[in-house]
Amino acid sequence: MKLVLASKNQKKIAELQAILGELLPDVQVLSLADVGITEDIVEDGETFRENALIKAKAAAAAGYIGVGDDSGLCVNALGGAPGIYSARYAGEHGDDAANTARLLDNMKGKVDRRAAFHCVIACVFPGSDEPIVTEGSVRGLITQAPCGNGGFGYDPVFYYPPFNCTLAEVDAKRKNEISHRGMALRAFAEALAARLKNE
Repeated sequence: MKLVLASKNQKKIAELQAILGELLPDVQVLSLADVGITEDIVEDGETFRENALIKAKAAAAAGYIGVGDDSGLCVNALGGAPGIYSARYAGEHGDDAANTARLLDNMKGKVDRRAAFHCVIACVFPGSDEPIVTEGSVRGLITQAPCGNGGFGYDPVFYYPPFNCTLAEVDAKRKNEISHRGMALRAFAEALAARLKNE
């Protein structure tokens, strides 16, 4: 069985393949490029859920089982920013270093360092109006400076107290066990397995 992840972010695709591969070994995760979809998907939703559904529907419209992932970092002291704009916080989409630098700049002098990663996974089947939608979140603190070389996005500045380090300082397997995306994907895998069993 093949799922098309409506994303061009290779690191995100690899992370989803790794997590789903363990949970649903018979499911193959393909990217938009793998199935020849090259046009940009306009993410104009106002929530993670809306944007995840927009992406999933785009792949489903092309005849595939579409999966959309929308995720981001919400920081208390910044009123929930960068939120749905996490990937383009500094302007250019996907510039992790610039996004992180802007976040740290905006956090200067802030005492409240609490933050949370949120993820919504949406799955849309062609011709169906009953999507699967699951969510996950993980809470932590924003550090004063980046630490660690692993992960991607804001991982180097997201300190996870139970691990006593940032998410960029742990290996991918350990991160996936507690991450917002790992949590949402495990719930998605259960929901998808149940859906397929009933069809």
